[in-house]
Amino acid sequence: MASNDLSYRTGEAKGQAQAKTGQAMNTMKDKAQGTKDKASEMMASKDQTGGGGGGYMDKTCETTQAAKDKAAAAAEATKEKASQVAESGKETAEAGKEKTGGIMQKTGEQVMGMAQGAADAVKHTLGMAGEDANAKRDH
Repeated sequence: MASNDLSYRTGEAKGQAQAKTGQAMNTMKDKAQGTKDKASEMMASKDQTGGGGGGYMDKTCETTQAAKDKAAAAAEATKEKASQVAESGKETAEAGKEKTGGIMQKTGEQVMGMAQGAADAVKHTLGMAGEDANAKRDH
């Protein structure tokens, strides 16, 4: 009988432990639901009044937006500066091209003049120059 009594008490203790565990679980569930409800109320209050318990979220959103705006402004300023530098480089290249073209044209004319002079000298030496060319040389 002692073993029956021991089994009874063990079963009873087990039942009590299960009941207490169930009660603790229910208490935890109730507290979690209460916290969830309170958070939902705070968010609803914030949505209705535009403020409330979510002020830190508003500040975070403002800071994030300010950072995005600043980055966009910096990108635009960089883009404008790059455009100015490119335009300046283009103008400098065009000026250099015009200057180089003028020098090349002048050099070409000088070379042609020297070649014509050399050709006239050869013609004169060989006696192939016309009377008009000889008359110019004599004067």
